[in-house]
Amino acid sequence: MSNVFHRALKTKYPTAVSGDGAYILDTDGKQYLDACGGAAVSCLGHSNPDVSKAIKDQLDDIAFAHSGFFTNQPMEELADFLVERAPKNLDKVYFVSGGSEAVEAALKIARQYFVERGETSKARFISRRQSYHGNTLGALSAGGNEWRKEPYKPLLMPVKLISPCYAYRDRRETESEFDFGQRVANELEAAILEAGAENICAFICEPVVGATLGAVPAVPGYFKRIREICDTHDVLLILDEVMCGMGRTGSLFAVEQEGISPDILVTAKGLGAGYQPIGAMMVSKSIYETILEGSGFFQHGHTYMGHPLACAASLAVQKYITKHKLLENVVSRGAELADALRSEFGQHPYIGDIRGRGLFQGLEIVQDRTTKDPFDPALKIHSKIKSAAMDAGLMCYPMGGTVDGRQGDHILIAPPFILTSDQVGEIVGKLKCALDATFTNLQ
Repeated sequence: MSNVFHRALKTKYPTAVSGDGAYILDTDGKQYLDACGGAAVSCLGHSNPDVSKAIKDQLDDIAFAHSGFFTNQPMEELADFLVERAPKNLDKVYFVSGGSEAVEAALKIARQYFVERGETSKARFISRRQSYHGNTLGALSAGGNEWRKEPYKPLLMPVKLISPCYAYRDRRETESEFDFGQRVANELEAAILEAGAENICAFICEPVVGATLGAVPAVPGYFKRIREICDTHDVLLILDEVMCGMGRTGSLFAVEQEGISPDILVTAKGLGAGYQPIGAMMVSKSIYETILEGSGFFQHGHTYMGHPLACAASLAVQKYITKHKLLENVVSRGAELADALRSEFGQHPYIGDIRGRGLFQGLEIVQDRTTKDPFDPALKIHSKIKSAAMDAGLMCYPMGGTVDGRQGDHILIAPPFILTSDQVGEIVGKLKCALDATFTNLQ
């Protein structure tokens, strides 16, 4: 009987005892291909010797020095690394311990930015339906994952939600992809005008939507229109790259593929690849200088921000990715994976859509390919697929509520950047076994 309070109280978990590259082994000796990185975290796989050495070396020097008293070398070097490669104008980095913390920091600094400017009425945020920005109260408020929000709604701040850029379900037959993107982007302007631009602080969204929609990228032109609207109405643009960033889609920052820069960017997961807990918020020069020339103090913080071990691990992860040109592997293996998924499941009776970028791929499950009707949520298709995949020795990331927070199922695939062509085939083969087992048992 475990004394651990696990997330799913009725689930019996295998015990992970070791990791080797793309694989995790449990106490029974069973091997699992980690095709989701847990939650798109383990971008380098497991037991990377370079990262382990960096952590041990830093531990020998100093494990912790509170950022209220000291800076530290790994934090300074990691900030330099990120700023040198970030979209233009993002030149200051605030390190925290994970994605939810990074989003909380982003929401607070957006608000403080306008307070420092004397525009105290700017206090509201706009987000998108079927988004996810974290589980702390501010981050949960900012998201559009209704299932996660439901029990806590009385505790959450009101946030206006507009449509996601979800072409599979929302593009009209008469629309081009571009026209669809412009239409849903223009919902942001309508929401700003309805609330009054003097009241809106920021718009937050994911460049490629992760957990709640399943690797949904925006159509061409969407983000350029979003950037234009934010500039017109003096609204900050916050991009959440916690899941889709740090190389996952084939570029270090996912937004690079959109041709714009945000005012604030948050990242985590692949930043440290699971070797240590870390997240980061990056802000524009104008935001930083406004606070510097005003109060000179960001009224927010956490005990473990800028943790030396976490920053040392993260820096080693990013240097390894750069040294071994793994972003090139993300692009090539990502194309292979997308082709293999479409070849195997493109005509599958219960797969409605296959989408994504790089090593960030999603499959949407439907009951009927023609009508796109989802399965009854009571069937818990996503849970059955996860269980069947684990039986087959495959870790993938199925989720429910894809359509509206209650209905719909999808599978997220986010394997490590070290993936080989043989492992692409292994992912697809084991996923086929899991889907066959799931749908055979439904009949």
